[in-house]
Amino acid sequence: MNIEMIRAAALRLEGHARVTPLLNAPLLDRIAGRRVMVKAECLQWTGSFKYRGGWAAVSALRGAAGVLAFSSGNHAQGVALAAAQHGLPAVIVMPSDAPSVKIDNTRAYGAEVVLYDRAREDRDAIGAALAAERGLVLVRPYDEPEVIAGQGSVGLEIAAQFGGAAEVLTCCGGGGLTSGVALACEGRFRVRTVEPTGFDDVARSLALGERVRNATLSGSICDAIVTPTPGEITFPIMQRLCGPGLVVSDDEALRAMVLAFQHLRIVLEPGGAVALAAALFRDDLPETVIAVASGGNVDPAVFAAAMARFG
Repeated sequence: MNIEMIRAAALRLEGHARVTPLLNAPLLDRIAGRRVMVKAECLQWTGSFKYRGGWAAVSALRGAAGVLAFSSGNHAQGVALAAAQHGLPAVIVMPSDAPSVKIDNTRAYGAEVVLYDRAREDRDAIGAALAAERGLVLVRPYDEPEVIAGQGSVGLEIAAQFGGAAEVLTCCGGGGLTSGVALACEGRFRVRTVEPTGFDDVARSLALGERVRNATLSGSICDAIVTPTPGEITFPIMQRLCGPGLVVSDDEALRAMVLAFQHLRIVLEPGGAVALAAALFRDDLPETVIAVASGGNVDPAVFAAAMARFG
């Protein structure tokens, strides 16, 4: 992985991915006690940054019969739309407990959805078997160079949009977004990961200097960023370039969702709000932070419950 791959992916994304805005609200700054800039990737096609990686990977294929991906929803939608736009069939392996809005949208983009039990079944094994059986090209959600390169375009945009000193906070699962942004922002901004309590495999891995696993893969409302362990490709990049990982509670993520809606008028999902939650509620941060609001594909019932509790 290198900056040239990210720049090449960004060129292929021109005219396809949206250049998302960098937002600020004085009342959020007051709550946080610092300046908080929000990179609104919830406004990207398919509702998350994952479209960037999906397009970058699919657009790099030559002669593929179709594509396969496994995802809790956001990568699924990004790959499904990118495949449809390239005239390719897509098969998406999704956990059965993924939000219904993500499953429904993935099917609406024309993909075939195969559901599995994330607590008992191995999605990597299911995906590999399907790819071999049907002759599909597997597009991994984070441990895939072209996917990382596409996600890195977020970092290129941040560097172009903000000229001051800051730390960048990313919502982190397997590390595709984080490693791409860290490479794109190398020498400009330090990047830090943010994860939900109990599913902080990246933070613990960074602290220990080796990849560790989460004890379980279910139990957090932040489903979009619950992964078994940091990626084999992504972890060395994060280890070299990122600061200590941050952790927030599910309730803090829900509060951040509500505050983002109230003050920025954007809709976030819990997993897409953890970086903003850290920016708002953590003390060990600099005067200015840039939080990547990575996704907005929230079930209406979850959003309504958050508004009822914290609105």
